Amino acid sequence: MSTVLYEVKGNIAILTISREKALNALNSEVLNDLDAALDAVDVNAIRALIITGAGKKSFVAGADIGEMSTLTPEEGEAFGKKGNDVFRKIETFPIPVIAAVNGFALGGGNEICMSCDIRICSDNAIFGQPEAGLGITPGFGGTQRLARIIAPGLAKEIIYSTKNIDAAKAKEVGLVNEVYTQDELLPAAEKLANKIAKNAPIAVRACKKAINEGLDLPMDEAIVLEEKLFGSCFKTHDQIEGMDAFLTKRKEKNFINA
Repeated sequence: MSTVLYEVKGNIAILTISREKALNALNSEVLNDLDAALDAVDVNAIRALIITGAGKKSFVAGADIGEMSTLTPEEGEAFGKKGNDVFRKIETFPIPVIAAVNGFALGGGNEICMSCDIRICSDNAIFGQPEAGLGITPGFGGTQRLARIIAPGLAKEIIYSTKNIDAAKAKEVGLVNEVYTQDELLPAAEKLANKIAKNAPIAVRACKKAINEGLDLPMDEAIVLEEKLFGSCFKTHDQIEGMDAFLTKRKEKNFINA
């Protein structure tokens, strides 16, 4: 995978989009490498995944305009499907995924970070969907996820006008959870990932499934989904271990995702 770096640190892993000279722009090669990198993650050993970009200027500055400029309508639709398939894989990945947004997150960059469970960013981060100024629509989920994450009216303003927002505004509107300096960003992402990794993996996975799938269901159906996932945790090693540690006031817990 020439455009994606993968590093394991205990129970967490860092996936870095590494095309720094092109501001980590997404082309077919990057999307293929991302897809392969996600398939290679050992989700039995890794309990949280961080996605970031190489360098300090850009997380992902967008999709590769040079590659897109000559596409036919059919090829454009296929390119959109390629990106959406990868980003949907991130969104539905069994373990939590944290976007550590270091700089520009424009177009496909904003779209990939929105497919992550949790987003944090550096104070120089810039978010936007510039596609309408290029004669196209967002193609990797931007029209769908942005209006689900922030107020639909603001999402429409950003997309229709190609207005960018900075890190402070992104936090204000709920697009990111926290803002850090460049030097603080990755350590903060690792700290959060490790905090998640200390909890019972079987429960964290069930929580992710309950939230993601429940958001698309009527409340009565969503509650039933939660009940089933809640019940599925009982008589697992992790449930027995976690409750025994609580009852015996034992700090150390041996969670094994089973």
